[in-house]
Amino acid sequence: MFRRDRKEIRLSEHFTSGKLMRYAMPTIIMMIFSSVYGIVDGFFVSNYAGKTAFSAVNFIYPLLIILGAVGFMLGTGGCARIAMALGRKEEKKANELFSLIVYTAIAVGIFLALLGIAFIRPIAVLMGARGVLLENSVLYGRVFLSALPFYILQFFFQCVFPAAEKPKLGLYITAMAGVTNIAFDALLVGVMKGGIVGAAAATAFSQLIGGAVPLVYFGRRNTSRLKLTRCRFDGKSLVSVCANGSSEFISQISASVVAMLYNIQLMRYAGENGVAAYGVLMYVCMIFQAVFIGYSTGCAPIISYHYGAQNIDELKGLRRRSLKIISLCSVAMVLSGLLLSRPFSALFVGYDERLMEMTVTAFSIFSFSFLPSGFVIFCSSFFTALGDGLTSALISGLRTLVFQCGMVILLPLIFDINGIWWSITAAECAAMATALCFLALKRKKYNY
Repeated sequence: MFRRDRKEIRLSEHFTSGKLMRYAMPTIIMMIFSSVYGIVDGFFVSNYAGKTAFSAVNFIYPLLIILGAVGFMLGTGGCARIAMALGRKEEKKANELFSLIVYTAIAVGIFLALLGIAFIRPIAVLMGARGVLLENSVLYGRVFLSALPFYILQFFFQCVFPAAEKPKLGLYITAMAGVTNIAFDALLVGVMKGGIVGAAAATAFSQLIGGAVPLVYFGRRNTSRLKLTRCRFDGKSLVSVCANGSSEFISQISASVVAMLYNIQLMRYAGENGVAAYGVLMYVCMIFQAVFIGYSTGCAPIISYHYGAQNIDELKGLRRRSLKIISLCSVAMVLSGLLLSRPFSALFVGYDERLMEMTVTAFSIFSFSFLPSGFVIFCSSFFTALGDGLTSALISGLRTLVFQCGMVILLPLIFDINGIWWSITAAECAAMATALCFLALKRKKYNY
């Protein structure tokens, strides 16, 4: 039997700011890795297959994220319930719930993959794709969907590794998946000129690694606090998990809906160049926001554990220290975005001078959105960790479906295309004000 590493940090410990960062850092890096190897597709497609293929990937990707969001919902909602059970010393219950969610994720992933493959063409047509854009979008989507069950599992395990007190292992597996994606992109797209099919296949291979390796690990005897075991079907627990993780599900779906709306608006105001520029923003945004998502995901089991154990003083300290960390990271993100707008733009679209200038302008404006977005992401995750999925869902829903959709429709009428780039910052500021209000209103209820 393997012995636990004495240097590993346990959920039951007292967390200083430094210890919080050490515990969350593997998850932050893991999320950045996930973002980077998603971006690799865009880099290779844009530079080796051209602007039209790049636009097709960006066009269909939001739909694929919607299907994969089930894994994030099960991961965040389930992680909170599992960590609370561990905090109450209910180890058997925690493992049974963990196993139930894994088996459910596999079944749902297979169903959604078949459904997506069957209906991706009419959905793409409904979204406005025609001609070569339509064919490329459908081709990329169908290859991508072949690995959807593993994509959902990968999302789930990324959330659960910190609760299992194995954040570093989650990082190592994600790094393996990332290296797989990069290697196959270089081979299939760069060397063999496989275009979007090669890019989609590379992503599918990486998802296989990200989903299957943790499945094998937890299915065998291991040194974590969780393992796959026999369990009975518990519909009530699954509903509770889904309700608690609904905010992240809403956030993922809403972000995809908003991305579709942005693409529609950009086609109207700037054509294919606008869609390509927005694609670059989204790729880079994935890296920047991965820091906030990674920190929030890494800290969530700690919050859930101490809330379940009713360690009120520790809970207050976690909230206070996390807001300070998020503040510092937000300022750093804005400054980095402003400094790196041109080199990042050149990396993706340096071959087209007009497109690159549009992208640099968009990036410079868009960078200011990182200041408020970190607070919104953390506050939503904080309430999920406390088991308050409704408040978390309200924050996520207002952020995307109300504020972002409203701004992207309204601001271009006043500021033309620059209104589209400013709309996310305006929406994030409104969402931050809403999130901080909820944080103040709920303080007495949860004693943080």
